[in-house]
Amino acid sequence: MEDIEDVGAGFGSPPGLRLPINAVAVKPKRRSRPELLRGEILSPGPLVPGTQTIYVKTFGCSHNQSDSEYMSGQLSAFGYALTDEPDLADLWLINTCTVKNPSQSAMATLISKCKMAKKPLVVAGCVPQGSKDLKELEGISVIGVQQIDRVVEVVEETLKGHEVRLFSRRTLPSLDLPKVRKNKYIEILPINVGCLGACTYCKTKHARGHLGSYTIDSLVERVRTVVSEGVKEIWLSSEDTGAYGRDIGTNLPNLLNALINELPSDRSTMLRIGMTNPPYILEHLKEIANILNHPCVFSFLHVPVQSGSDPVLTAMNREYTVGDFRKVVDTLIELVPGMQIATDIICGFPGETEEDFAETVSLIKEYQLPQVHISQFYPRPGTPAAKMKKVSSIEVKKRSRELTTVFESFNPYQEMNGRIERIWITEIATDGVHLVGHTKGYIQVLVIAPESFLGCSINVKITSVGRWSVFGEVLDEPPITEVKKQAQNVTKDENNNIDLKQCMEEISCCGNTCGGSCACEKDGLDNNKYNNGGARFVDKIGSVILRKRGLDKSQSSLEKCDKLGEEKKVEKGKRSKIDFIDIILLVIMFLGVLVIGSVLVRFSSVLF
Repeated sequence: MEDIEDVGAGFGSPPGLRLPINAVAVKPKRRSRPELLRGEILSPGPLVPGTQTIYVKTFGCSHNQSDSEYMSGQLSAFGYALTDEPDLADLWLINTCTVKNPSQSAMATLISKCKMAKKPLVVAGCVPQGSKDLKELEGISVIGVQQIDRVVEVVEETLKGHEVRLFSRRTLPSLDLPKVRKNKYIEILPINVGCLGACTYCKTKHARGHLGSYTIDSLVERVRTVVSEGVKEIWLSSEDTGAYGRDIGTNLPNLLNALINELPSDRSTMLRIGMTNPPYILEHLKEIANILNHPCVFSFLHVPVQSGSDPVLTAMNREYTVGDFRKVVDTLIELVPGMQIATDIICGFPGETEEDFAETVSLIKEYQLPQVHISQFYPRPGTPAAKMKKVSSIEVKKRSRELTTVFESFNPYQEMNGRIERIWITEIATDGVHLVGHTKGYIQVLVIAPESFLGCSINVKITSVGRWSVFGEVLDEPPITEVKKQAQNVTKDENNNIDLKQCMEEISCCGNTCGGSCACEKDGLDNNKYNNGGARFVDKIGSVILRKRGLDKSQSSLEKCDKLGEEKKVEKGKRSKIDFIDIILLVIMFLGVLVIGSVLVRFSSVLF
């Protein structure tokens, strides 16, 4: 079956003109008449586009996650509902990763489950783009990595029972497409697709292709948009961030300086630079160091080394030496206070000797980097490395375990104990108790605080350190601090009554402090609800606003509102002791007495 784009071109359409889906060729799937009748009788809804529920599953890197968010945004904008429960979905959309065998195996397992559940399926991402003729994709609708802006069309046709295959593309997808973020405080911004390298083990190049960079103007406009939407972290995503702009006559420092100019001066939104390989950052090291020192940029960089042996790097065709990697790391650590660097290691690459591996272990021991992503070599079909003589699988696993043991023996955060750090909080930890924040060096800090702190930056004292993260104690509480400031100036009405609505809004709203959305912006609260028993209402609503996890300061703010409620009662003077509910109860009691009385009268007349 030809790609939709290729078939469409046969109709004589001018370049860049997008034909409607019904004007291109699709492969309909034949179904028996009873099946059609059952579908019409039992489930007429799915015949109407935009009324179905979609389950989206993502494998792989942050770039893939961004693609999924864009596809989800378009589907949601068209009317489709999104769900995390596959059993509740009318169609599954799987966004795949081709970097390693395990991720592709997980995709194959999910496809089998989908077929067993007899659900319509669309497969997107790097696997179909890089392996169009894969057996697991036979009879399934697929969409390429640069066709994500046509996901609605593909889903529509797949729900109708057609098989659609979209791969070809001459331009990059727009950055202004609708988007549903997995985390509303984090924007994953792709700055380019593809790369300039030709690593012998990499399958991603087959899928993402050659370097294609977005213009600086388009990226600046996107940053302006997401900052206005309340995003607190912007992650620049790419197969190789350092190579940005080489295809359009610019470079990474030019882009970063332009983006920094759009960030709020109060540091409410931070920028995180994505993964970069050593070759394309070497010539800009000092400029990159200056940027990493900027208050609105995380002092963190992911620089993969892959091996500590030059012969292995040559076999990988990595286009740099161990010395180049050392220069990058040494320069950044020297010029950027608190610099944190992450790296990657592949254990057991074809031809790796014991001596080669020993050099890798020595490099990791020397730098003791806080984050090292260790993986075993997986031969990917169609890559040169797949044809090289392999190290035995037993030896590969042994080396992986040995390096992991060395890495896990480090205590990179030990010196942080007792420090005061500023952190940016963007999510709830998996334990459901802590909130997750990151320091300027992007070290993970777990704190106990109200959920209203999400999207805020606060100061914490590090109280204990672990291997993978540290724990902190909140020193200042922006939402509560704002309450204390405003409570002193709480307004009064014409009868000199304190406005309890304002008091409650000050507790529930952190928008002025941390820039997030507030409960009080969604639904206005009626003052009349506070006129009768205002303090009781505060007591009831307080448990909803605050998470009960040792929040003494927050509770004291509620008590302050209670006192304000009591003051309102005193100032208002005498008030009726019988409210509306009490009146209804008295009326019911009175009617009950009348009924009982009439029954007794009739009963006595019968007896006497």
